Amino acid sequence: MKTWGVSDSLKLYNIENWGDQYFSMNPTGNLTVHPRRGEGPGIDLMTVVEEIRSQGIAMPVLIRFQDIIRHRVVTLNEAFKKSIAEFNYKGRYQGVYPIKVNQMREVVEEILDAGRPYDFGLEAGSKAELSAVIAMNTSPQALIICNGYKDHAFIKLALLGLKIGKKVIIVIEKLSDLHQVIALAKEMGVTPLLGVRCKLATKGSGKWESSAGDFSKFGLSIHELLYTVNILKQEGLSESFKLLHFHIGSQVTNIKPIKDAVKEATRIYSKLRKMGLNLEFLDVGGGLGVDYDGSRTSFESSINYSLSEYVSDVVYSIQEVCQAEEVPEPNIVTESGRALVAYHSALVANVFGNIEMGSVPTSLEETTDEDDVVKEMRYLSQNLSTKNILEHFHDAIQRKEEALSMFKLGFLSLEDRAKVEHLFWNICKVIHKNATGLKYVPDEIEALNKYLADQYLCNFSLFQSIPDHWAVQHLFPIVPLHRHDEEPTHTATLADSTCDSDGKVCKFIDLRDIKDTLPLHALKPNEPYYLGFFLMGAYQDIMGDLHNLFGRVNEVHVFLDETEPGGYYIEETIRGNTISGVLSWIQYSATDLEKKVKEQIDAKVREGTIKPREGVDLQNFYENVLHGYTYIDMEKFVQQPRVDSQAQPNVLVEAPNGQVVH
Repeated sequence: MKTWGVSDSLKLYNIENWGDQYFSMNPTGNLTVHPRRGEGPGIDLMTVVEEIRSQGIAMPVLIRFQDIIRHRVVTLNEAFKKSIAEFNYKGRYQGVYPIKVNQMREVVEEILDAGRPYDFGLEAGSKAELSAVIAMNTSPQALIICNGYKDHAFIKLALLGLKIGKKVIIVIEKLSDLHQVIALAKEMGVTPLLGVRCKLATKGSGKWESSAGDFSKFGLSIHELLYTVNILKQEGLSESFKLLHFHIGSQVTNIKPIKDAVKEATRIYSKLRKMGLNLEFLDVGGGLGVDYDGSRTSFESSINYSLSEYVSDVVYSIQEVCQAEEVPEPNIVTESGRALVAYHSALVANVFGNIEMGSVPTSLEETTDEDDVVKEMRYLSQNLSTKNILEHFHDAIQRKEEALSMFKLGFLSLEDRAKVEHLFWNICKVIHKNATGLKYVPDEIEALNKYLADQYLCNFSLFQSIPDHWAVQHLFPIVPLHRHDEEPTHTATLADSTCDSDGKVCKFIDLRDIKDTLPLHALKPNEPYYLGFFLMGAYQDIMGDLHNLFGRVNEVHVFLDETEPGGYYIEETIRGNTISGVLSWIQYSATDLEKKVKEQIDAKVREGTIKPREGVDLQNFYENVLHGYTYIDMEKFVQQPRVDSQAQPNVLVEAPNGQVVH
């Protein structure tokens, strides 16, 4: 029999595909991170977790590998630089990062620092974002792109940026923007830099393909574009029109719509140039996707192209149209965000238990007064064979339904109902285990894989940390951090710490399909088991909510340093929200709550039902909880002892009489 090894786990969890050389495993069976994409030794994630725990930082924790951000920024810029040189393209590349994808200061700082040699800029879509962008983007040649709905203050803030020497381009999304910009520019005595977002006929692909087209939320139609050009000419602001913009959606899964959209937009750019407008930039928007499942397909959680293919197609498509139209090739702007930051962070959560169908022991001893339906289910359990699997499965379902009907009518005892259900699930386990050896496995037997899966209870909130999985069924790679030199023997779904039935993960990535379960290792008593949720850097940090008042998780920032033990160091630790912190967001004062509880404890002390010393201890305990972490405290968590079911799944062996020998 083949011994399970790390290479088997790499294949099982598809890491070599979705990991894109940023993630792998070491010979000890631990997951590793390679921030320079395969170059140099990897960082052992379990070593990082152990150091985090030694510092008293509780799970769950978000780990940011800042060097991955830097590597992604450089890779994108160098890819455009290479394609521009290869095609002898006459314009340059000057990208911006849309901070809506992840506005965290540390993320933005890393992108700006890595992008400084390339004049890499930022994009803002609100007053709050623009307030941060104007302050953070200190490079005078780097672009600041202003998208989204704009009020008086937004536009004035953008013009302020122009007055202090920044290259701020205000993108006209609707006609009312145009008139406000013109009026405020005159008032402030500044010549604006303008862009126009146009609605293309071409649509993207994937979940967000409705971002483009006639009914998209933003952008001007062709006749509105021409109206804008006429207004600018009348106001003497033709030279202010510097950028043409379009966007066909986030996570575009198929390269063909990207090429089609670029060609359509370049054709519009070319016609505008021929009308005498001195446009400098063509902004192709965002949409550069991430291959979350590693399948390299046009599936919603994947993309059927590489970064280099995307870059080459953008440069070539623009050049092809410009040469045909005989107009200057524009400087290329992209607003890639997901592709820059998705890889850099991983959520680590500990598993604190599991729910296994039919695992709690039930007395199956036959009694004289038990109902016939129990005896019939017992007979099915004892007479399974490889020849009657499907027949006995159908009979077991029927007996279970009969037992439930009898119980509802008052004809079956609670004890007998428990026996029927326990026997039923044991039958299902035996059938499912042995069906794998059959030439043909019926769909209803195959479906048992989902129904018999364990639920692994994980210390995190789905709504806070991976809201896209709940909201739009987005898939993320989920992998144990350790024990990859052992074969995972359980299939499971994941349940989070919230009390919401939607707080679960029951869809997982797969190379060819979507899996209903995840292979995991058996939990060992008093040994931690850690799961990593990967490619979490885009949108998840900002979009999380406070369901059940689970706040932001603890966070650590890890940097490469080959001179340090383990080849890394933890540069910064950011503590997650306390209970008092999240309560303050919904207008609860910790001081008032402490006072109210103290008044109630003091009243009980006066009544004599609580002793004074006990009252002090209870008050201290309440205050300690109030100022503690919102997630489950595993240091004091009492785990349920693991018990073996009385009837574990067995292999069917045919005896001469056709019955099963256990």
